[in-house]
Amino acid sequence: MIIKSATFICSNTKLAPLPVANMPEYAFIGRSNVGKSSLINMLVNQHGLAKTSQRPGKTQLINHFLINEKWYIVDLPGYGYAKVSKNSREKWEKFIRNYITKRESLQCVFVLIDSRLEPQKIDLEFCCWLGECQVPFALIFTKADKQSAVKTDQNVAQFKKALQGWFEEVPPYVVSSAEKGQGRDEVLKFIEDINQHFVMPILVPKETPEY
Repeated sequence: MIIKSATFICSNTKLAPLPVANMPEYAFIGRSNVGKSSLINMLVNQHGLAKTSQRPGKTQLINHFLINEKWYIVDLPGYGYAKVSKNSREKWEKFIRNYITKRESLQCVFVLIDSRLEPQKIDLEFCCWLGECQVPFALIFTKADKQSAVKTDQNVAQFKKALQGWFEEVPPYVVSSAEKGQGRDEVLKFIEDINQHFVMPILVPKETPEY
């Protein structure tokens, strides 16, 4: 897939003002400071589209980026950052979960995992929650350039093994490096294949309260 355009569309803290769900969307989420913004910028080959920060937990909004005028990348707030207030964290978690489970055009959630770490409980629990909700997801192991390929492979294998206790089949995964461009072609090919089979959702008026 060739990325011809990538445009920031909007940021939201509620579901109601989101763009009309008439194009496929791909959400990116992970623990705070996992390298999400850097990965998004690498995928679209546009430095600074998604704002990076050295301060974990900065992204607190649902950010929509329109790609090639045909599909969306959705940058979701990171999870697991302890230094925000409990009330704020609960609000973020609520609207993130509502987005993931209620957004009609969401095709896949890319869960970013720091390849330098052994399996983290919070990552495993989030993946299991996606499975319980029957939300399609794939894994992207980030920051592979920060260590040897052998160590990355070991950590990936451990994470897959941990998931096997919950899933009959481990979800697709890609090993990536934002700095080296590693994994870019694989992720874009994955998205391109899904886009080819996108079916316009039947949108019905929302009867649930606005979050």
